[in-house]
Amino acid sequence: MRRLCSLLALAAALAGCSARLDPPEQRGELVVAVRDTPGYYQEEENSSNGVEHDLAALFGHELGVKTRFVVSRDHAELLQLLRRGKVHFAAVSVASDAAAENSKDDLRYTAPLRVADQLLVQNTDSIPLDEPGDIEGKTIEVLAGSPQEAALSAMDGGRPPFKLVTQTGISEVDLLERVSQHQSELAATDASHFAIAQNYFPNLQVAQRLPGSVSFVWAFAQDADPALFHKAQAFIERIREDGTLARISDRYFGHIRRINRIGISDFLERIATLLPHYRHDFQAAQEVTGIDWRLLAALAYQESGWDPLATSFTGVRGMMMLTEDTADRMHVGNRLDPKQSIAAGAKYLADLIDELPAKVKQPDRTWLALAAYNLGQGHMNGARAIAVGLKRDPDSWYEMKKVLPLMARQKYYQHLKSGRARGGEAVIMVENVRSFYDILTRFEPSYQPADFAAPMTAIPPM
Repeated sequence: MRRLCSLLALAAALAGCSARLDPPEQRGELVVAVRDTPGYYQEEENSSNGVEHDLAALFGHELGVKTRFVVSRDHAELLQLLRRGKVHFAAVSVASDAAAENSKDDLRYTAPLRVADQLLVQNTDSIPLDEPGDIEGKTIEVLAGSPQEAALSAMDGGRPPFKLVTQTGISEVDLLERVSQHQSELAATDASHFAIAQNYFPNLQVAQRLPGSVSFVWAFAQDADPALFHKAQAFIERIREDGTLARISDRYFGHIRRINRIGISDFLERIATLLPHYRHDFQAAQEVTGIDWRLLAALAYQESGWDPLATSFTGVRGMMMLTEDTADRMHVGNRLDPKQSIAAGAKYLADLIDELPAKVKQPDRTWLALAAYNLGQGHMNGARAIAVGLKRDPDSWYEMKKVLPLMARQKYYQHLKSGRARGGEAVIMVENVRSFYDILTRFEPSYQPADFAAPMTAIPPM
């Protein structure tokens, strides 16, 4: 439904006249054009998230207005919205040399929010393309209007020795999925989207690096309100200097590439073979706790590989690797019963989420609770105290994952009632869970029962 509303808004925007929008403060909203692509902007159920979403929403908040997003199907449609004056700015990717010039034709660009190399990607089953001349005669797919299309079209004086096929209406990740499924031979994209796609499709590899890099920027029309452009430039400069940009980027990209290709392949295989046996139990746990069943499944996979008989040398056992004390507190009769283990682990995680101070926001709230699931709440409270002493934000996962490893050093743990802890292991555990959760949100649908006890906790997949 949300996607349909976005498409209707897009159709209405494109159908209108070319008059510019009033300034956001006067209009009461900031209107931003985006493309639906994982990590940057994506919609699921009744929420949307991504780096571009969070940054534009924060900019709108600083302007004192709400931010409304108009989702376009491809790069060309994105720029059409901007040029026709239907949005205040568009979140785009452009060649870095164009971004450095700050303007091109009828557009001007902010300082880059992110920079990535341009890549040519192939299936791991394909013959390696070691030399530049190896792509002669090949067919390369690319998104229409993308920086990669421009870079490839300009090769060899505008007469590239390969066939270039443009795709419209799909995202970079969808483009790379075609390579994974042997539906296309080669695809050109940027390193950022390649890293995201490789989490879903481990049989992708870099064939060659393309010339230049791509910058993710906000584009404004040259004849639009210059005051808004300068406010955006100042906003980007400030969030880069105060660490806000790094924290938001880490929220969506910080956990990528934590798991190797073999690990992802094994996980995808177990989604097909093992998960169906326990899907109902995870969904039942969501009904009680409100925690997305896919996050619970990701946690269980990290803990036990979905093995209900798993046992560690420390004495934790079962699908959710519960300690004896936790099992007793959750009234578990048999830790090796997957139904009991999943229900108790979900309830324990929900309790940890609830025990954090109300000021801790999502998704950091969930990531911190997951770390406490590994360490225990006492150790987490100790780590938060260390963070305060180091003048770091104890409510931010971005900050806390730098603090937690310090709990293994006597200098820090000797003053804590909870004592020493392997905080570095908790960081790895949480980042792995985030990666498994990302994969599950792509391949497994969300669950929303007709009659449920608790609303699902909204957690961005990235």
